[in-house]
Amino acid sequence: MLDFRLSALILAAGTLLGQDTRLSYEAASVKLNTSGANGSSSNGSKGQIVITNMPLHRIIERAYGVKPFQVTGPGWLDDVRFDIAAKYPPDIKSEDRLIMMRNLLEDRFKMVVHRESKDMPGYALMVAKGHFKLKPVEPGESKDWGTSQHGGRVSTLAAQKTSMATLADNLGRTLGEVVVDKTGLTDVYDFELKWTNDDKAPEGEAVPNLFTAVQETLGLKLQPQKVPAQIIVVDRIERTPIEQ
Repeated sequence: MLDFRLSALILAAGTLLGQDTRLSYEAASVKLNTSGANGSSSNGSKGQIVITNMPLHRIIERAYGVKPFQVTGPGWLDDVRFDIAAKYPPDIKSEDRLIMMRNLLEDRFKMVVHRESKDMPGYALMVAKGHFKLKPVEPGESKDWGTSQHGGRVSTLAAQKTSMATLADNLGRTLGEVVVDKTGLTDVYDFELKWTNDDKAPEGEAVPNLFTAVQETLGLKLQPQKVPAQIIVVDRIERTPIEQ
């Protein structure tokens, strides 16, 4: 009898522990945005995240850290937009933030997804013949950001303490295709990559296209090939979120 009670207590404790350790925001507001505006924004800090007028499709992309073509589901996901304001618990780890957003979507929209893997046309990021042109730097907080100049015709990606995997992800977002890191390089690097977004650079500037810039500036190349991509398939999701 004692063994049975002990087992029951252990099971109950495990159940409660599972509930307590499910990552969730301290508080979260999810509201439909009916402003009709086209633009959206997302501002995050250590304590909170504020999303304004963002399509639900894009929110799902952010929650899983994938690109637009890696999410499939109802067509209306691009039509409905939401405002989300959520407060993080103290001392939240950066890698837990995406999990919290996924849990929020599951709780408020009753979202159910499954993952599939398929080969898609894309690129492998590889070391070009010759030599790699960057030198490793001390690891630390990674920073990268993109800017556009000359009416959007020239883009710059400046990065600090950035891995090749992160670079591949950024290039994939720029190209709208899958880019996988096959450089075999495990260090982090500082660099600035500048390229033209069309066939003609602004007058007086000799700016290469992205593929040439990657090779000339970094000593890497984007090799076209079939690459594996993870697809997030939305099996079920409610159009109207549950209020809490």
